[in-house]
Amino acid sequence: MDLFSPIRIGNYPLRNRIFMAPMTRCRSVQNNVPNDMMARYYAQRASAGLIITEATQISTKGIGYPYTPGIHTPEQVQGWKKVTRAVHDQGGKIFLQLWHVGRISHPSFHNGELPDAPSAIKPSGSIYTYEGMKEFVTPHALTIDEIKSVEQDYVQGAVNAMEAGFDGVEVHGANGYLIDQFLRDGSNHREDEYGGSIENRARFLLEIVKAVCSAIGSDCTGVRLSPSGTFNDMKDSDPKLHFSYVCEKLNAFDLAYLHIIDALEGDIRHGANVVDLSVLRKAYNGILIANGAYTLDRGNEAIKNGLADAVAFGALYLANPDLPERFRSHAELNTPNPDSFYTQDEQGYLDYPTL
Repeated sequence: MDLFSPIRIGNYPLRNRIFMAPMTRCRSVQNNVPNDMMARYYAQRASAGLIITEATQISTKGIGYPYTPGIHTPEQVQGWKKVTRAVHDQGGKIFLQLWHVGRISHPSFHNGELPDAPSAIKPSGSIYTYEGMKEFVTPHALTIDEIKSVEQDYVQGAVNAMEAGFDGVEVHGANGYLIDQFLRDGSNHREDEYGGSIENRARFLLEIVKAVCSAIGSDCTGVRLSPSGTFNDMKDSDPKLHFSYVCEKLNAFDLAYLHIIDALEGDIRHGANVVDLSVLRKAYNGILIANGAYTLDRGNEAIKNGLADAVAFGALYLANPDLPERFRSHAELNTPNPDSFYTQDEQGYLDYPTL
């Protein structure tokens, strides 16, 4: 068994285990609506076993970066229909990643209102806005009623995604965004049922997952976590213990998959407090996707050893639309150009050559 072996995710038989990881690309230039350029981009990569889209806002309060897509207006749903249709026409499968950035935002995105977070703790650093770089602010700590409302935004986002033709959704619980902020004791200092113990800090994620599974089916629902991550000023006193607990609790939902950002070899760009993937593999019984600087050989090794059932590739897929074909023939790979990762035109987006 290797990356080229077929696999079943939920009710979907997939042709390989080479998945496309979610990657923000900032091409939704009009009202955060997906466009024809994005449809072509994803269709070019439809030979992936599964495409997971770039992070997609579930509400206006979920916005934290310019030109990123949403799934909370009728126009955005219609825009995504172009994408799903284009991918399905090429025989591909595609899940949408549901996103709320939480405190990793700025009032300029929210008509002057503070970003939301589990606790009023300002992250270090700054963020890119439509007006340039801005220092992070101290966020608004969500009330219980507001937490329940945000959970419903995730559900509505999932329902909207299925209306847009997606095969499923991935709940984004990674990389220092809202769900991750609830999970970590460095960003969650609450003293109610959503803070304190890991059982309480995991409550927000688990309630979202339960509600999304009830709305669209567990076979169409995945979750992404970054147990080792320190990106966006993430800190945790015992990530091994805490994320083992979360993985064990996710077993109850019979998810399509659990997607883990694996930092075993270190994440140079974001930093890492490494939780070994084997620890999480032991805790989670279902389909596990690994992501994080994987190569063809390292991916095959992870599958052979049972550490992962599939591997999601990020920058390699960005630069190589035909990545499975290149892997199979051991062809030379295109080199990603970071200068065009977050620009707004076709250069560095649609023009990477295929074999």
